[in-house]
Amino acid sequence: MSIMSEPPTNATSRYRIEERARFRAGDILRHWEFLLALLLVAVFCANSLLLPHFLDPYNLADSTFNFSEKALIALPMALLIICREIDISVSAVIALSSVAMGLANQYGVPPAGLLVVGIATGIACGTLNGVLVTRMGLPSIVVTIGSMSLFRGLASVVLGDQAFTNYPELLGEWGQGYFFDVLPRPFVLLLVAAALFALALHATAWGRRIYAIGTNPVAARFSGIAVDRYRLALFILTGAMAGLAAFLLTGRIGSTRPNIALGWELEVITVVILGGVSIAGGTGTIGGVMLAVLTLGMVTYGLALANIPGIIMTIVVGMLLLVTIAVPRLLRGRHTR
Repeated sequence: MSIMSEPPTNATSRYRIEERARFRAGDILRHWEFLLALLLVAVFCANSLLLPHFLDPYNLADSTFNFSEKALIALPMALLIICREIDISVSAVIALSSVAMGLANQYGVPPAGLLVVGIATGIACGTLNGVLVTRMGLPSIVVTIGSMSLFRGLASVVLGDQAFTNYPELLGEWGQGYFFDVLPRPFVLLLVAAALFALALHATAWGRRIYAIGTNPVAARFSGIAVDRYRLALFILTGAMAGLAAFLLTGRIGSTRPNIALGWELEVITVVILGGVSIAGGTGTIGGVMLAVLTLGMVTYGLALANIPGIIMTIVVGMLLLVTIAVPRLLRGRHTR
């Protein structure tokens, strides 16, 4: 005897529709990079239609100078946030590294040595942050807010109302130069660094441990992962990349002032969160971060061509940061209910 099922009721149909809607919301969260790619295409098309000189290849190449140094810092920042840590002091590390290079230049250090001085200063700053977080158990956000004031204050005390200038030509060649008169050097360095970070995070055991620490640091520690050692290494790596960014930025603007890179930490964190890295840790990709870098870069470039004041970009960055943190949580909350 066959038993025929009853036709679905209206309540059952509504339940199935809600389930499909939840599934689609989950798909959106799992394919954040696809949405970023669509957003990048939309920004590119809109700027192309509204701004007559947007597609000029020389203008496009020059636009990369405005975000390459920030993107270099966003790469290690993404790893830190995946590990449930954060570094608010990166812009102050750039300032202090630039001041150290200025002092070294006055004492006759050769041009190649200035790069070593900048990176070494960044490593020292990152080590201080990492030791305070991993050895003393202090929250990274509190530590790096304090060290941000410390590093920026040291730079201001050394410089006062003066500025370091007369840097060697080598810094200018790397800060504002080109490969083959076409590709900006900082942007090429960014692409190489992004490839290395992506390889390390997504194709090695080291990267899998980073995700494990961000997902559940207690379980990662019990599974034999040296959690504090990894966190310390990431703070040092972030400081080193900030030192490299200081070298490029100093060469690009040709001087060191106390307010150099002021406010960059907000833009770097916004790029990372917009790129799909969860502020709660455990998820995120380098590809998403690079898509966010290019999207914000094209938005900034379009605003500059349209002669829109820079304060508007600050408003846009703040809104993007709030939206990219709030929307995924709202979608997950609806799915849970």
